[in-house]
Amino acid sequence: MTADRYADTAGRAVLETIRGYGVDAVFGIPGTHNLELYRPLADLGIRAVTNRHEQGSGYGADGWAQQTRLPGVVITTSGPGLQNAMSAIGTAFCESRPLIVLSPGVPLGAEFADVGTLHETKNATAMVGAIAEWSRRVTSAAEAVEAVHDAFTLFRTGRPRPVHIEIPLDVLEAAADVSAEARRPRALPPRASGTLDAIAEAARLLTNATRPVILAGGGATDAAHEITALAERLGAPVLTTLNGKGVVDERHPLSLGSNLRLAAARAVAEDADVLLVVGSKLGEAELWAPTLEARGAVIRVDISPAQLDKNLTATVGIQGDAAAVTGELLGALNVEPREARNLSPERAAIDAEMRETAHDTVALAEIIAEALPDDTIVAGDSSQIVYMALGSVLRSPRPHSLLYTPTYATLGYGLPAAIGARVAQTEHPVVTVIGDGALMFCVNELVTAVEQRLDVTIVCVDNGGYAEIRQNEVDRGMAPIGVDLVQPDWAALATAFGATGRRVDRRADIAASIRDAIAAGGVQLVHIPMQRQD
Repeated sequence: MTADRYADTAGRAVLETIRGYGVDAVFGIPGTHNLELYRPLADLGIRAVTNRHEQGSGYGADGWAQQTRLPGVVITTSGPGLQNAMSAIGTAFCESRPLIVLSPGVPLGAEFADVGTLHETKNATAMVGAIAEWSRRVTSAAEAVEAVHDAFTLFRTGRPRPVHIEIPLDVLEAAADVSAEARRPRALPPRASGTLDAIAEAARLLTNATRPVILAGGGATDAAHEITALAERLGAPVLTTLNGKGVVDERHPLSLGSNLRLAAARAVAEDADVLLVVGSKLGEAELWAPTLEARGAVIRVDISPAQLDKNLTATVGIQGDAAAVTGELLGALNVEPREARNLSPERAAIDAEMRETAHDTVALAEIIAEALPDDTIVAGDSSQIVYMALGSVLRSPRPHSLLYTPTYATLGYGLPAAIGARVAQTEHPVVTVIGDGALMFCVNELVTAVEQRLDVTIVCVDNGGYAEIRQNEVDRGMAPIGVDLVQPDWAALATAFGATGRRVDRRADIAASIRDAIAAGGVQLVHIPMQRQD
């Protein structure tokens, strides 16, 4: 009787619609109010990954999304479960990542009742709407399904950012009056390619340029082929943000990597007579500087019209999909392939500045990078080893090889993102490089990786706490407070979770330990206490 009652609820209609678009994994935690979102998963062939905190669910979904090019999906329960996912929603907004968050809500008519029901929340939709692209409280199964279709259209035609669908509990558990046809995926709109006049003017500027430079951001990751071809035609160096890392293979002779935090790299862009910016808002968090001061003409390509003059005014602004627009530009160029510029002086200047700012950290990052197979997917965290070194040292061959959050810069992203990346694919090794402070934010996800039987290696670089904040305090004349942290026995802790823990006290053993961990498979933790390295 119970099974018949729940045979085709709004929960099933929503998940069936999502499955139709290709999503085959969701991240979340079952709870009292969201069971009808979980009931249809096995029947629909959707893998349920149970994280140990909903923040980890959001970051796991993000790692999964970056490998599949589909939106990540998170299921939370009402109240605290949804609130636990808020940091991940904020991250997806700042980093422009496609994310669908599904949650139950109080029944229709019980809004703002304040009567003490389980998980009661004053206004969940408004709460999430304050940081997401949009948040909708639906009133029917049909409206919930329509919201799913709207989300996929947004991710195709606009700036991909998180959306939230709140389904009142009585709607969620009721029979769905939604036809099979309404649940089927809809044809997505074609990719916008910009106006002919704007394409022609941009092509003219690039054709006549003598020192063109391309700067690619996170919005350019689907345009890797087109941007590489443009760079080769123009002989133009390519710089990327960290979110755009790998848009052009970083081993390519025209790549100057994801080094915009360094003045020497920014100078290359600023000295261009024509700077082509694709899919980036040129934010301070990526530049480590207030603005980029371009001295030549600026061409900006972005799916969002609001981005075309943000932080740097465009000479020519082209609203459209990165791959479509750069493909049109390539066809409109009136120039034979040019000889690539000799970038040795620029590379030397970038390398010198990187080492000057963090010599010891860079040296350790080089050891770690050397130990990784070329096709490794690396999930970074907001840890010095990543943002001061590894983000520059790694030579990523393709987009989404480094999973990172340079703008929101949250702690606790790396391990759950690595889990999501591994759930999405088994072709490439997955390693997270994470500081001890950041790992403590997500250490509970070790058991998620074990439970899911994943091959994931965690490289924990232990500097004894929050080392950068400690230095910030010292620089301000403060006595260090709250930053020198007690450390667990990391290797033993990993073993207690069912993983394999390794402690490395000699620098000469780091690379071999990482290689051995990856080769052994399963969940491996390599602990590198920096103060013990000789």
